[in-house]
Amino acid sequence: MELTSQKIRKIAPEMDPLRLGTGWKKEDLSKPQIMIESTFGDSHPGSGHLNDLVEASRRGITDAGGFGARYYCTDICDGESQGHDGINYSLVSREIIADMIEIHGSATPFDGGVFIASCDKGMPGNLMGLARLNIPSVVVTGGTMSAGPDLLTLEQLGMYSAQYKRGEIDEKRFNWAKENACPSCGACSFIGTASTMQIMAEALGLALPGSALLPATSPDLTEYAYRAGKRAVELAREGIRPKDIVTKESFENAILVHAAISGSTNCLLHLPAIAYELGISIDGETFDRIHRGAHYLLNVRPSGRWPAEFFYYAGGVPAIMEEIRDVLHLDAMTITGKTLAENLEELKENGFYKKCGIRLEEANKKYGTQVTKTEIIRPYDKPLGTDGSIAVLKGNLAPQGAVIKHTACPPEMFSVILNARPFDSEEECIDAVINHRVKPGDAVFIRYEGPKGSGMPEMFYTSEAINSDRELGKTIALITDGRFSGASKGPVIGHCSPEAQDGGPIALVEEGDLIRLDIKERLLAIVGVKGEPKSPEEIEDILKQRKKQWKPKESKYKSGALRLFSEHAASPMEGAYLKFKD
Repeated sequence: MELTSQKIRKIAPEMDPLRLGTGWKKEDLSKPQIMIESTFGDSHPGSGHLNDLVEASRRGITDAGGFGARYYCTDICDGESQGHDGINYSLVSREIIADMIEIHGSATPFDGGVFIASCDKGMPGNLMGLARLNIPSVVVTGGTMSAGPDLLTLEQLGMYSAQYKRGEIDEKRFNWAKENACPSCGACSFIGTASTMQIMAEALGLALPGSALLPATSPDLTEYAYRAGKRAVELAREGIRPKDIVTKESFENAILVHAAISGSTNCLLHLPAIAYELGISIDGETFDRIHRGAHYLLNVRPSGRWPAEFFYYAGGVPAIMEEIRDVLHLDAMTITGKTLAENLEELKENGFYKKCGIRLEEANKKYGTQVTKTEIIRPYDKPLGTDGSIAVLKGNLAPQGAVIKHTACPPEMFSVILNARPFDSEEECIDAVINHRVKPGDAVFIRYEGPKGSGMPEMFYTSEAINSDRELGKTIALITDGRFSGASKGPVIGHCSPEAQDGGPIALVEEGDLIRLDIKERLLAIVGVKGEPKSPEEIEDILKQRKKQWKPKESKYKSGALRLFSEHAASPMEGAYLKFKD
């Protein structure tokens, strides 16, 4: 089989001299050429260390007889973007990263690729990009940061911030939290979107077994990056591509893992978008179906107790898969060239779990803890929950669906009728929450924050302000066509579709409407007006009359990336990828 790179050399005579001018040696030109794509940059801790993994992968490529070329498209940090309009750029950055990877790998075709990322949009952007290219590919996940003193992790900072604003802690304590929450490189140390998507890369079969979400400072991660480089060369020679590996069953496996780890609700944006690039249909209904009856096992923050670095010490993705193996598609193929079942058996034989146990002993000594593996990953028959971790709600308020992470929702809020309090921006809403103008029993709406409205930013600070208030956190719901951080807790419902900017029912909610939330029944509906119950038929007529009076808001964006996104983004429940007319 002739390699793609060698075919291109015959077509484009400028290729060889340009690469020689870049520093390639003559003998490198005829080797398998592997693109090493990463989000390395000084943008945040999740990407600041990735060049070390790039170089480790490059050594592996060289030792396998290939040549590695480094390409970069750094990502932004959702944490650094919070609290200002910068967060509006978060989701669209996923599309731009995927676009740049498509451009890098198409303008100068390669025989294979290693894709290295850590964080919220870098991980799904790389997965979407490699799916578009469909060249032999291996994913290297950049791992998680260490915990701070007292096992402090970044998702707790929103709570500290709200407490400080309310005068419950002093400035010294608040500054202590800010100065110690990020003690190392790596993704934030909880099962947020970054950690979830690292785990999804392995669950889909695109990363080496056992490699997802290691501590970012671990030498084990560097070794995995080296092995990924070698494997990329082998895959290039074998001609095995992502579309040969990833199937509908692969996505179902990933969603089962998502349920077991209580993964971020943002995964409902990212997995459908990745599947779309592979020609596979995944939607909210798929998640809801698979989560029903699924066992939730991972006792890691924000829903659980321990920082994310403990995930690897308990055996990582393979340990989760062992607990749920009876419901997995074990014949699914992976980048190893072996099935999932074969990979799991090999890990038992090659000392993987013994090494994880040693790392757990080291962590207990470091942090002064005595945690055991089964405290981190619960046995299948002793789960933390038995109905997955998310639910997709529907009704006249969200005909296309909305999502809630019910494992992070207080039981008191599973079936309630609430009083609507709509706001047309997060800024208005958080001011009302902080200043106690939101009352127990309210259904707080933040609308016009969907993909077409504002770029679909996270409502993280508002959710933290609500959750850190002992009374509000158990008595109100926060509903939005925007989204939430993977760290968000409490009765928060996102991705409400159709979004307000598209004239969805969320745009028609008025003060005093009665809102029914029923997680078990998967219902989110308007059931009354001005505090008085109405029949479904009456509500339908009222919404029709309101829709006649409704006018879309003028677009915020007149140029640039956000204009492109606002004009072409699919609905939140479809994955909010760029959708163009055929």
